[in-house]
Amino acid sequence: MKILIFGGTTEGRELSEWCAANGIFADVSVTTDYGARLLGSDDMLNVFTGKLDCKEMKTLIRAGGYAAVIDATHPYAVEATANIREACEETDIPYYRLLRENSKLSGLCVNDLAELVSELDKTDQTVLSTLGSKELPALAKVRDIGRIWLRVLPSDGIEDLCASYGFDRAHIITGKGPFMVEENTAHIRRSGAKILVTKESGAAGGYPEKTEAAHICGIKTITIKRPAENGYTFDKLTKILTEKL
Repeated sequence: MKILIFGGTTEGRELSEWCAANGIFADVSVTTDYGARLLGSDDMLNVFTGKLDCKEMKTLIRAGGYAAVIDATHPYAVEATANIREACEETDIPYYRLLRENSKLSGLCVNDLAELVSELDKTDQTVLSTLGSKELPALAKVRDIGRIWLRVLPSDGIEDLCASYGFDRAHIITGKGPFMVEENTAHIRRSGAKILVTKESGAAGGYPEKTEAAHICGIKTITIKRPAENGYTFDKLTKILTEKL
């Protein structure tokens, strides 16, 4: 028997490595080549690359003969989680959500991007966003976006994409995280930001290092809170898999 893991996250990689170490065959679906490279090579793992819609997920699940499907996607990938859940329900395959561990929140917290934009519109201060390129459309609504710096993953055309939304090319920092405190501190000082914008990404997403860097630099932090969801911790889920398989 084998399982299917929708990953692309630190916890997804850790679960995949746990499966390989414990003799459990796993197919792992990730959206990017970078996510695939992080998994490396192992005879117990078969990695698929590319974004799948719900129909494609159902086709994959039906063909795979899986004992279970694990959703280890990013906590903010709400659409992906909804599609995975629906695909499992329609194919009658057990679905398990792997939860990311929480971190102690710091500074001002908002519920969503609309609240974030509202808060940023109340100030004229320089902002460093660590939200990534997916949130460019929302950030482009902020008043006077010339004061916004962006930290995004390096990829072909990323600067053109940012510029297409009106952001200054000179205000783009590229890099692959999670970043250490020193790197976050350097990026804050390079941008001259007085506000650091982040998501509640947990330890796996480098949240503690971001907030510590903001504290060192004496600037404000605004955190978009994680969507509420039900699921299993890593330890609980690996126990379930051990008993099931």
